[in-house]
Amino acid sequence: MASHPPGSSTHTFSALVDPVDAASTSVPAHSDHSDIPPRAYAVSVALFVVAGLLEIGGGWCVWQTVKARKHWSVAVVGVIMLAVYGVVPCFQPDELSKSNFGRVYAAYGGFFIALSYAWGRFVDNETYDAGDIVGATLALVGVGIAWCWPR
Repeated sequence: MASHPPGSSTHTFSALVDPVDAASTSVPAHSDHSDIPPRAYAVSVALFVVAGLLEIGGGWCVWQTVKARKHWSVAVVGVIMLAVYGVVPCFQPDELSKSNFGRVYAAYGGFFIALSYAWGRFVDNETYDAGDIVGATLALVGVGIAWCWPR
């Protein structure tokens, strides 16, 4: 396979898995996570939950306006919540995220799945079957693997 200069773009799978150029970031290129304080994990999970509640709550408000004919002001609240949601992931600890947008949002996706089911259960009184529970659990396991993988 041909070598590409640092910072160049390729359209191969290897471009997705190549480590970050250590000179371009203050975060070490590789970590076994043993040097990451437990507080960073707690902050990370809390931020994922806050982001999820803002996104799901904001989407729910818009849904209520469109589908349940609630007052337009409910949608305005939802749009504000969605805007705030967009900022929250930026505060993920660099020790875990390596300031990687794709990694943060991919990990957040698993939380979004589980929190969406929780919202449906506790806010809309929905019930779910084993497929829903297993799927949400697998999503969270996937998040744990991706988020905690030694780099």
